[in-house]
Amino acid sequence: MSTADLRVTLVQADTAWHDPAANRARIADALHGGAGTDLVVLPETFTTGFSNDAVAGAETMDGETVAWMRALARAHDAAVTGSVQIRDGDGVFNRLVFATPDGAVRHYDKRHLFRMAREQEWYAAGEQRIVVEFRGWRICPLVCYDLRFPVYSRNRADPTRGGALEYDLLLYVANWPAARQEAWRTLLRARAMENLCYVVGVNRAGTDGNGHPYHGGSIATDPVGETVVECAAAPQVAHAALSLERLAAHRRRFPAHLDADGFTIDLA
Repeated sequence: MSTADLRVTLVQADTAWHDPAANRARIADALHGGAGTDLVVLPETFTTGFSNDAVAGAETMDGETVAWMRALARAHDAAVTGSVQIRDGDGVFNRLVFATPDGAVRHYDKRHLFRMAREQEWYAAGEQRIVVEFRGWRICPLVCYDLRFPVYSRNRADPTRGGALEYDLLLYVANWPAARQEAWRTLLRARAMENLCYVVGVNRAGTDGNGHPYHGGSIATDPVGETVVECAAAPQVAHAALSLERLAAHRRRFPAHLDADGFTIDLA
C-alpha cells in the first residue's frame, strides 16, 4: 500500500437510544484491537440516534463526547468523525465533528435539515461547507439529507490550487432509514461518479426509539462508482483502502470537471 493511500474504518453501529455513555463505550469496544487506520467514520447522531427530543440534552464543544473523540483519535493515531447534537450560542446543531490525533477539531453543521421529521423546527442549519486536509487527502464531510442535494456537494475547480478539484473524498454520516435504502446506495454512487472522487457513507443499523428500522449499507465507493467495501444490515466494522494515485489517474483519463458549468450557491 502506497503512502498516499487512506485507510478508512466504517463503524456501522446499532445506536442505543438517548444513551451517549453506552454508545461511546460500544464504539470503543468495536474498535479495540482493530487494524491500523487513518480515519474512523461514525454514523450521524451516534450518541443518541436521530431524535428531536435529544436537543434537550445537547452537549457543547467542551462536553464529554468531543473530548472522547479527541482521546480516541490520539489512541488510534487516526482522525475520528461523526455527528453529535451540539449547543452553540442560541442554537443546537446537528454537528459533524472531525477530530485529529494532534488534538485539533474542525466541524461542519448540517445544512439540509430533514423536514419530513421536522428537524428544521429543532435544529439550526449550517451556513457553509468545509474541506479538511488530512494525511495528503482533501476531505469534504457532509451529513445524511445533504446527500440529496448534488449542487451543494459539487466538486469544483479551485483557482487557488491551480484549478485542481476541491476535494478527493466526499464523506456522508447518516441515519438513513431502511424504507429508502435503494436511494442511499444509488445517490452515494452518483455523487462519486459526478464529482470524480471517492465517497464513503456510514449509516447506522438496528431500530431506533421511534420504531424506524435501519438496514446499514455503509459503503466506500471509488470514482467510477465501483464498490470498495459494503456492509450488510447488521452492526459491523469494515475497512477500506483508498488510493490517491488511482484517483489522480482516473482524473487524467476522464477530466469531466473541465467541462462543468460554473455556478454560485445562494444560501439565503
